Amino acid sequence: MRRNLRRRFWAETIAATITGLLTLVTLVSREWIEIVFGVEPDGGDGGLEWLIVVGCLIVTGVLALLARREWRLAHSGADS
Repeated sequence: MRRNLRRRFWAETIAATITGLLTLVTLVSREWIEIVFGVEPDGGDGGLEWLIVVGCLIVTGVLALLARREWRLAHSGADS
């Protein structure tokens, strides 16, 4: 079963996991950008962090749907 999955499935799954984790990190600690990079690109109002959350949620959703499509393609070919 696993050998039918293309590398694209794994790339999409890993990328979706990373963006999902980034979303969670941003929700838990909105100051991570300031801590990691030492700058306040939005002047401390939190706008950039919410933009990151929304953007990552969209990207995570799209990648999850693409991975699901790859999963279904791999398993529909295995039944024939």
